[in-house]
Amino acid sequence: MDPWVWPILLLGLGAGLAILEVFFPSAGILAFLSAAAIVAAVVTGFYQGPMQGLLTLLAAAIGMPTILVLAFKYWPHTAIGRRMILSAPTSDEVLPRDPDFDRLKALIGRTGRAKSKMLLSGVVTIDGRTIDAISESMPIEVGQPVRVVQVRANRVVVRPVDQEDEPVGPPPDPLKQTYDDPFDLPQA
Repeated sequence: MDPWVWPILLLGLGAGLAILEVFFPSAGILAFLSAAAIVAAVVTGFYQGPMQGLLTLLAAAIGMPTILVLAFKYWPHTAIGRRMILSAPTSDEVLPRDPDFDRLKALIGRTGRAKSKMLLSGVVTIDGRTIDAISESMPIEVGQPVRVVQVRANRVVVRPVDQEDEPVGPPPDPLKQTYDDPFDLPQA
């Protein structure tokens, strides 16, 4: 009989058992049998001669890690791998659907009128509905037209709008706006 038959068969058995351990966890039983088959392959190789033993040892040292890496790389694409490795949930799956928030979000860009004086927060009327609102950065007088610029939590954020020249497009950046200094005294 050929001196390479038993080392090759035992290496193949060890590789097969290692792959089975990756795909079907058995609490280490298959891993133990795989390690025993690989050690038996190396010992059998050395019984056949030093050259066969070294080549069997080299094949086991290079082949087994390569086979295990490939098995672990392929494992998530299998049916059991997809069940065991969970994918990250999307925000639609995690966050509860809130129809009130969706309704407020639909108001962005709409105009209405301030129903109360707004120093920081107050009430506005948009399309006949009364809505709690927050002023973006400045006081708003009663009856002044306002535009919804965003929604924060359960309140809309509004900005005053001049009726004659309502802005078209996105609102200007408040950090780039300039205002007159109220404490600046006129020079005599």
